[in-house]
Amino acid sequence: MSDGNTIKLKSSDGETFEVDEAVAFQSKTIKRKSGNDYSGCKVITLSSVTGNILSMVIKFCENHVQPPFTLSAWDSGFVDVDQSTLFDLIMAAYNLEIESLQNLACKKAADMIKGKTPEEIRKTFNIKKD
Repeated sequence: MSDGNTIKLKSSDGETFEVDEAVAFQSKTIKRKSGNDYSGCKVITLSSVTGNILSMVIKFCENHVQPPFTLSAWDSGFVDVDQSTLFDLIMAAYNLEIESLQNLACKKAADMIKGKTPEEIRKTFNIKKD
């Protein structure tokens, strides 16, 4: 699948990943940061994404490198994570401008509150009453 062009991505905690361009460029942010004269040796630092979350984002993008994006059982399992990880994925998808991941993760969060009372929602998300 690789066309030989890779990009190095560095997470906020210093972890570095070498990723195929086709995978990395699913992120509008990464594509924009790479510039038009990308030489293949540049490291793009993503200060808002930890290594653990960036690893998950890369896995998601590798799984969806071929368009069109279609929701699968794999996707449902991918976002079946703890609440903190889910919200980190939502923020990473937003900051990296990966619309398909953002939609998937936000749908999971929405499903968590569907049909619940305000009190149940507060309990689910540890929201204290005013």
